[in-house]
Amino acid sequence: MTQRTGGRQRAVRMSVELPLWRALTGYRILTLGYALALFFLNYREYAHPPAAALYMGVLTLWMLLTWNRVTSAERCTKPFLIADLTIALAGILLTPFIDTAERIDAGSATLPSIWTGGAVLGLAIKGGWRWAAAGSTIVAVANLVERGSPARDTVHNVVLVWVSSIAIGYIVEVARASERTLARALQIEAATRERERLARDIHDSVLQVLAMVQRRGAQIGGEAAELGRMAGEQEIALRSLVAGGLLPPQRSAAQLAEDAELVRAVRPDPAPPTGPCDVRALLAPHAGATVTFSAPGTPVLLEAAAAAELAAAVGAALDNVAKHAGEGARAWILLEDEPDEVIVTVRDDGPGIAEGRLADAEREGRMGVALSIRGRLRDLGGTAELVSVPGQGTEVELKVPRGSEGT
Repeated sequence: MTQRTGGRQRAVRMSVELPLWRALTGYRILTLGYALALFFLNYREYAHPPAAALYMGVLTLWMLLTWNRVTSAERCTKPFLIADLTIALAGILLTPFIDTAERIDAGSATLPSIWTGGAVLGLAIKGGWRWAAAGSTIVAVANLVERGSPARDTVHNVVLVWVSSIAIGYIVEVARASERTLARALQIEAATRERERLARDIHDSVLQVLAMVQRRGAQIGGEAAELGRMAGEQEIALRSLVAGGLLPPQRSAAQLAEDAELVRAVRPDPAPPTGPCDVRALLAPHAGATVTFSAPGTPVLLEAAAAAELAAAVGAALDNVAKHAGEGARAWILLEDEPDEVIVTVRDDGPGIAEGRLADAEREGRMGVALSIRGRLRDLGGTAELVSVPGQGTEVELKVPRGSEGT
């Protein structure tokens, strides 16, 4: 999940910010070529051609040295942006001293021409609309000083640069906020899935053991009854934690360590299966006096992790039958091997589940159906459908697609 989440975060960054920096790099290179073309075409018309050549040489050298500084946000630093804007402003303010008054009055371009827009766009992408507004305002003032009067074409160009740069800066800010929100959502999704996985493990091991110790302790009595009472307290605390609550600090660290040792002694963790696995072998041990198991005569193979999760979901369903269907209830397990999926149906003849009981159980922290069954199948890309009619038993249908692996 971490890798998939990391991949999605990298995709968000690729789609939001990196193309903007690449586009800005291309813009600066193309507009430099345009400014040089204007310079060569109008070289003899300048009042001071060598001075114009000197500035264009400095601008070209600056671009050669810094062309890759706008390829990423890390390289495009604030000092660089200030220097970039300063060179553009110098070119604008030097134009009246290098070009002729007639050409300026006729609307000729400044020395840096539209290359100046790259400096403003860099501010917009780096710092958002506020930086863009500051940079475009300074450029606007420099253009008005260069013209000497607010001519129509000058005002038009100034407004165009100002509005476009601020709009781009605002879009960048919105995109970055959306990227942060999506990244946070992906982190929450990953944390939620991990929490559900841990909750399933707790439900299938610790909670089951604590419930068993509580029942047996109450039956035996004496000191065992006290042990059962403490196990019951810890079961309630763990259910609260699984359901999203806080773990009450009712026991000392030493007592909790003793309880953990007791759990490990009663039910050690089994080794995870490896390689392709026959689902029949995992489900057959459930068969007994009250449980009937039916399966095809040929192996039903699934990836080991998927098979283990499916078997655990079946075990959780049978646990629910034992707890809620009554002592005399019978259960039937039917394993079906389809071309595209494996289907396991668990049916009992108990009293069924009252309407709304599952939702109440989740609120109470009893997450057997929600996590140990539906959560497992969802992680495998499958489904878990539960049908229950009061007085007619319950049926759980588990479907796992071929090629599923545990996550």
